[in-house]
Amino acid sequence: MPTDYGYDLWWLVILNSAVFIIFAFSFVRPRTKLDWRALGGFSAFIVALFTEMYGFPLTIYLLSGWLGNRVPGLDLLSHNTGHLWQDLTGWQGDPHLSPLHLLSNVLIAAGFMLLYLSWQVLFAAQREHRLATSGPYAKVRHPQYMGFLTIMAGFLLQWPTLLTLLMFPVLVIVYLRLARKEERMMEAEFGEAYAAYRREVPGFVPRSGRGRAGTGQKLQEGP
Repeated sequence: MPTDYGYDLWWLVILNSAVFIIFAFSFVRPRTKLDWRALGGFSAFIVALFTEMYGFPLTIYLLSGWLGNRVPGLDLLSHNTGHLWQDLTGWQGDPHLSPLHLLSNVLIAAGFMLLYLSWQVLFAAQREHRLATSGPYAKVRHPQYMGFLTIMAGFLLQWPTLLTLLMFPVLVIVYLRLARKEERMMEAEFGEAYAAYRREVPGFVPRSGRGRAGTGQKLQEGP
């Protein structure tokens, strides 16, 4: 067995899953069913990821024959082999120092920062009974969903697995559907104020060179 064999460490699966889920929970502070569903999808992704990262390498096991032919001499029992993009691109050296791994760290950090900044704006808007239209909400209507997706994209660059690669597009669809439900609720409550905001600000991908909704727009009571 190689010296860097790092599986069957189920305590690390539990610890890392708990840390990232609690971290996300502290930023999102779910209050509605939609919030809990968004956090639930993210949590399922995190558990699946760390189960293969430290528990059982199912992807390596299923792809062992193909990987052996694709990358001759690859030590399938080495924990570093789980960094599949580095293996497939021929990266030599510590996979944690590869450009893809460094980019993944940036995406993960950026995703959590987006969650944090979004919650700060949303909490203030809810407390003052108005629309959240400043900060990240001035760029996109659903920055918290974008935060979750950015974190997951970062982890896919860092440690891809068959299950998380399959889960990611499903979760994109789930978040799009949650966003539509959320927008119907917001428009029913805010009326024309939210309709105007929706026309001005894109849902997920920021636009450049376009106007944006005003900051601190007051909540209008629905019928």
